[in-house]
Amino acid sequence: MSTTHTVWLLRIWLALVIGFVFLPIGVSLLFSFNDARFPTLPLSGFTTQWYEMIFADPDVWRAARTSAVVSLTTAVLATVLGFCTAYTDYRYTFRGKSLYLAIILLPPTIPLIIIALAMLAWFSKFGASGQVTSIIAAHTVLTAPFAMAIIRLRLSQMDASLEAAAWNLGASEWKAMRHVILPFCAPAILSSLFLTAAVSFDEFTVSWFVSGLNKTVPVHILEIVQGTIDPQVNAIGTLVFGISMSLVILAQAMIFFRLNRSAK
Repeated sequence: MSTTHTVWLLRIWLALVIGFVFLPIGVSLLFSFNDARFPTLPLSGFTTQWYEMIFADPDVWRAARTSAVVSLTTAVLATVLGFCTAYTDYRYTFRGKSLYLAIILLPPTIPLIIIALAMLAWFSKFGASGQVTSIIAAHTVLTAPFAMAIIRLRLSQMDASLEAAAWNLGASEWKAMRHVILPFCAPAILSSLFLTAAVSFDEFTVSWFVSGLNKTVPVHILEIVQGTIDPQVNAIGTLVFGISMSLVILAQAMIFFRLNRSAK
């Protein structure tokens, strides 16, 4: 098989994968403008009433505010923790370092339902279950490893002599951190902020267990669809998908922008 045929087969395969992933989302977007209550083809007519209904629903706005507060706060906390962990891994060698890193990177490998039950039991023990702070703490545990991985990857690309050179020129450790490490890691830090915010905004399982009355958008969607078919879900899902994809695209843009500048 020639190289041209291989390239075309790979392109077709990529198109099929993308179609498989995004076709249901496209259908949801289509039905969010359908006049009928039930998702049927052909469409009965064009309408924006489902969007008008969710924008007029105070419960939706309350859930959106909770999700916004949780995702933004989680993104900051997870990125700070991820940076500290990544820099510790990059700069220092100490006994038990492998175990230290294994524990930090463990949460994404554990089934979410197990983490959710553990978080519920832990927060209930201190009477903190059902609080916004509980959701933030749980989401920070889940997303900090992603921030650590992104920032550590960026640090691995830095010349180790740069920081030492700053020290030799009289800079303190904090000044070297401010003027050398942080500027170099800025694209990765921004990328991790966007990515962890997107992961937190979309997270459902843990939120459902620990949120209580402080419902996030995914938890609110579940309450809408229980026992009924409501076209509002298509509208809410479309908006959530748009927000999440925007955050992920911004995260990727930060990385590619820095890579292109480095290449030049």
